[in-house]
Amino acid sequence: MNREKARQRIDELSEEIRRHNYQYYVLSRPLISDYQFDQKLEKLIKLEQEFPEFLFPDSPTRHVGGEITREFRQLVHRYPMLSLGNTYSEQDVRDFEERIHKLIGEDIEYVCELKFDGVAIGITYRDGRLVQAVTRGDGVQGDEVTANVKTIRSIPLKLHGEGYPREFEVRGEIILPHSSFEALNLQKEEDGEEPFANPRNAASGSLKMQDSGEVAKRRLDCFLYSIQGSGIAFNSHYESLQGARKWGFKVSDYVVRCRTIDDIFEYINTWDNARKELPFDIDGVVIKVNSFAQQEQLGYTAKSPRWAIAYKFKAEEASTEMISVDFQVGRTGTVTPVANLRPVLLAGTVVKRATLHNAGVIAGLDVRTGDTVFVEKGGEIIPKITGVDISLRPSDSQPLQFPLVCPECGTNLIRNEGEAAWFCPDETGCPPQIKGKLEHFISRKAMNIDSLGEGKIEILFDKGLVCSPADLYELRFEQLLGLEKLYKGEGDKKDRVVKFREKTVANILNGIAASRAIPFDRVLYGLGIRYVGETVAKKLARHFGSFDKLRMADPGELTDVDEIGEKIAQSLRSWLETPRNTDLIESLKKHGVQLEFAGAQTARKSNKLEGMTFVVSGVFERFSRDEIKKVVEDHGGKNISSVSARTSYLLAGENMGPEKRRKAESLGVSIISEDEFLKMTEE
Repeated sequence: MNREKARQRIDELSEEIRRHNYQYYVLSRPLISDYQFDQKLEKLIKLEQEFPEFLFPDSPTRHVGGEITREFRQLVHRYPMLSLGNTYSEQDVRDFEERIHKLIGEDIEYVCELKFDGVAIGITYRDGRLVQAVTRGDGVQGDEVTANVKTIRSIPLKLHGEGYPREFEVRGEIILPHSSFEALNLQKEEDGEEPFANPRNAASGSLKMQDSGEVAKRRLDCFLYSIQGSGIAFNSHYESLQGARKWGFKVSDYVVRCRTIDDIFEYINTWDNARKELPFDIDGVVIKVNSFAQQEQLGYTAKSPRWAIAYKFKAEEASTEMISVDFQVGRTGTVTPVANLRPVLLAGTVVKRATLHNAGVIAGLDVRTGDTVFVEKGGEIIPKITGVDISLRPSDSQPLQFPLVCPECGTNLIRNEGEAAWFCPDETGCPPQIKGKLEHFISRKAMNIDSLGEGKIEILFDKGLVCSPADLYELRFEQLLGLEKLYKGEGDKKDRVVKFREKTVANILNGIAASRAIPFDRVLYGLGIRYVGETVAKKLARHFGSFDKLRMADPGELTDVDEIGEKIAQSLRSWLETPRNTDLIESLKKHGVQLEFAGAQTARKSNKLEGMTFVVSGVFERFSRDEIKKVVEDHGGKNISSVSARTSYLLAGENMGPEKRRKAESLGVSIISEDEFLKMTEE
């Protein structure tokens, strides 16, 4: 076959396969058998291998996967992915509807749709072709997962029809259907691995896998629920969804328009009862004002749109006997009571354990061994106990006693003033804390050394090879080869053996080497400092730029950082002043781990705000609060959370806190408007 005929045949097969993908995965109306489809796909793959110059980014063969992503880069959303206001209260929904009527008038139409329990995604199309997919992240920026999203067959790589803008973004929810979830967990159990707790966790974990070919095997799905961008020729949300369906997107069949509050509650009650019959998980209903003009009129708060609300279904509940309680020690030393239960079926899974959170919850519930307890499961990995049936309590029951010493190392437990949790202060001698900190350090959101998962850290710790994160960078091939451990299965779970074979060891050492390129903010998060989560670590890294500058900061400079309070500052100073932590940082520095924020200068648009500090307060006309904070950083300025003598400007929006204004006036801090700020940046 010559090149021209090959190009023609590739085009023909590509269009055929796109059409059949749409019929099967979007419309659920297949026109040919699976075998016939696979034959066509195999022909296309062979042709593209023979003529690689005709393998295009939107080829249907991209759904098969195969691309390897070593590092998921962070991208800023062009349109921030705001969260919806959530409620479990019917009265809140009525208040929402009444508020809309007061602001807009009587002629209001709403759209009700299912709230999918999955992973939010933003997908950009340019000239009808998928070019980028980014997870929600913190709403301002997320991880680029384009290669993995391309493997989802219900997501079109190339649009059909007409009328779509040259460039726009779709928002949707990536889910794992029940059938795919069951097949995945069955395979994990056969391989001796821990099964996923629920479909949402499985979907999230799948999106961050490095091998897109493995992602393709998991058969993820995606429902579109909104379109973002300029040049969209629709007047309403419902109309936009129907238009998107014609372009090839999978849109829920359960979207309805409602005129009255009674219509809304009829929809809510229908799906609260019928959700178990769906082939995927939902956790509520979303209510939106339909008209785009009215949405614009209603606007946004700093965190969510005023024209939408999410009503969440009450979590399912069951009752069973509490047999005993274990007290587990986490990586920060917190002691958590976990109840062992007589197995009970709840929300489609057999539940054997449930959390009791802390000593206060045990005392408040007055829960005792042998009690019949009520167990609730929302999306939690471990369900929680919500109540006790006192009428069934055994006559000889005794109150539960929370331990006074660590159940793992015997150290006296302590509790900080104002906190509910008791914790073990022995960070260096308490085995679960050491192992927990190591597991946190290698986790996906930190150093992403996923080759060390599945119990391997425990083996390295038990063998005395690793006691701190820096020890990982000292490991050698001959130390690891041949290590193994048997993990006994509990109940109906099979035993599994974790063994360090040649390929396993090579993957581990390669993963450790690659982690040296992980950015500073994720290294800081990976250190496991109490109260320094993912978001706090990003703010600290961007504000100070390097670990050395962070180490030199006094408590006042720390609390100047946007959203950093005294509790976090105190925890940071305590960690930074501990000699063993100083030694750890020096060792990590010696091994080439990133302890400076490389993007601090290159990500800037200008240095116009260099040396200036801003407190942002109120609601703004052109930007959300997070967006305007990003503009500050883009031009070299710094955001701080409270007004002080070190504040350069108080950037004041509508409904700004009066206390901040009074403090700025008393200290002589300049108060500027949104327009004045934009003139400073010429944004």
